[in-house]
Amino acid sequence: MFSLMLLALAAAVSTSPTSDINIPVSYQAGRVMVLARTTNGQTLNLWVDTGGGGGSGMYLLTKESAGRLHLKISRLVLDRQAVPVAELPKFAPGAGVPPPAGKYARVMLIPEKGLAGPGDTTHYDGMLGAGYLPGSVETHERIWTFDYPRQHLTLQGSGWRPHAAARPTPLHFPLNAQGQLESGFARIVVHVGGTSLSLLLDTGATGYPTPVALAAQGGTAAVRATSFITTSQLEHWHKAHPRWRVVEDADRLRPKGKPMRAIEVPDVVVAGWHAGPVWFTERPDANFHDFMSSMMDNQVEGALGGNLFDHFVMTVDYQESKAWFRCVRGCK
Repeated sequence: MFSLMLLALAAAVSTSPTSDINIPVSYQAGRVMVLARTTNGQTLNLWVDTGGGGGSGMYLLTKESAGRLHLKISRLVLDRQAVPVAELPKFAPGAGVPPPAGKYARVMLIPEKGLAGPGDTTHYDGMLGAGYLPGSVETHERIWTFDYPRQHLTLQGSGWRPHAAARPTPLHFPLNAQGQLESGFARIVVHVGGTSLSLLLDTGATGYPTPVALAAQGGTAAVRATSFITTSQLEHWHKAHPRWRVVEDADRLRPKGKPMRAIEVPDVVVAGWHAGPVWFTERPDANFHDFMSSMMDNQVEGALGGNLFDHFVMTVDYQESKAWFRCVRGCK
């Protein structure tokens, strides 16, 4: 998750594509990265993050990348703030991302600093976040399928229908009186230990495991998809389920110098599917109770990320406020 505050979402009307659009992506330790190419051969690495920033239908591009591409830069007033924006990159056929489905055919500019966490050597040119993925805020009509087993990403066409084996679950968004999105951050309800739990749907949730966490979790990727849980909820789980494994100093990202733990949840139920075990990385309560929840329809206790989605073909239907899950591997 890269939680940039969504700026004012401008009302605009657009339509979904008539046919599917396959996006050129690479799944890197459970995190989805667009590998785009411009008409003049420049490459862009864009992080796909349902829990990330943007606004007014625009995706994010770093100021450094806009300069490298020689994009014309200007300023746009959104919610009484002047925001730096640039013209859209020109992508080679089949090698880019769809333009913003909104009023502004622009990209929003951010500094490169802050996209990468400790030990993350990935070069990021930008992000497709919660301000871009839903489409226009009036109709929020876009439908995205994240096929984790096959490592595909598709913007579905208007004729899309769910797979017969896919199961739906509601997504909850903050809406204004006109039914327009106030933010594109989706709250999803799962069940853990027989109790419901509200989480941010977060394809960008990233962990930076320490060596001791790597030994417990397996694998070698030192930057990887994870799920997040608040300190208070982790404490609750630990007391209620003392046999669940806990790694003490589990993450190299230490808010205010405090070590973060990780807890292994043996079973998470999403859309009726049982999947697990799933590791949840600790984050301070304020990260979710205060910051993220202020941009959502209700309080969340953390984030559901790619280490859970790895079992599924997941379709995020912003228009119908649903996520469809079809388990491909490892469900009970």
